[in-house]
Amino acid sequence: MNVDILGVKFDNVTLPQAVSRALALIEKRGGHYAVTANAEILLNTEYNAHARLALTSADLTLADGISIVRAAKRLGHPLKERVAGIDFAQSLMQACTGKRFFLLGAKDGVAEAAGERLAEKYGIVISGTQHGYYTDENAVLEKIRESEADVLFVCLGSPRQEIFMLDNRDKVGGCFMAGLGGCLDVWSGRMKRAPKIFIALKLEWLYRLIRQPSRLGRVVKLRHFTPAIKRQRRAEKH
Repeated sequence: MNVDILGVKFDNVTLPQAVSRALALIEKRGGHYAVTANAEILLNTEYNAHARLALTSADLTLADGISIVRAAKRLGHPLKERVAGIDFAQSLMQACTGKRFFLLGAKDGVAEAAGERLAEKYGIVISGTQHGYYTDENAVLEKIRESEADVLFVCLGSPRQEIFMLDNRDKVGGCFMAGLGGCLDVWSGRMKRAPKIFIALKLEWLYRLIRQPSRLGRVVKLRHFTPAIKRQRRAEKH
C-alpha cells in the first residue's frame, strides 16, 4: 500500500521491508532506483516538473523525515515508520556482503574515504567512486558501467540526485540506485550524525541546524508544508 502526500506516493514499509524490496530489485537488475524524500524535497519539487517526475517514477519511495510521517497520520493514512535514508543504506549494505558498490557524490576524496570505512565495516566491495563536482556526465556513466556495480549510491543532493537517477536509469549498467544526500560526508567521518537521543526524540533536524546554522533558511521554508497538508486533507474530504 502507498500513501499519497502532496502527489508523491510513499511506500508504507518498515526498514526491514524496504531492504527486502531493494534486495529484490538488485537481483532483478534493470536500473531501478529508490528515493528517500522529506518535506523539503516535496516542497522544492512542487513547481519543478522534471524533479517531480523523478520522484514519482521511483521504484521505491521512502519517508526520510518525521514531517512526512506526521503528515501521513494527519491525512488518515499512517505510515508504519520513518525510514531514514542513512539507516536504509546501512541496513542494505549489511545484507549485501560481497556485493559491488559505487559511491557518487560529495567533494573530492570524500567518497574514497567513505568507501574505505564501508568496505571494512560491511564486507562490501567498493568497485568505484566519483566526486560530485564532475563536468562530463557521460564519462561518469562509463565509469559506473565499467565498475560492474550492483548498487550505486547517488549522493548529489536533491533534486540533482533524483534527476540523475531518472535520466540515467538505462545507462548505469543495470545497477540499483539510491539517492542519499549527504551520507558520504557522514560515512567518511567528515560530519557526525545526530546523537541517538536526538534521533529517538525525532529531533535530528534540530541537531543538524545547531551544527549548520546556514540551514535555517531551509527550515523556515518548511512552514509552507503544514498548510499544504491541510489543503490536501480538505480536498480529500470533498
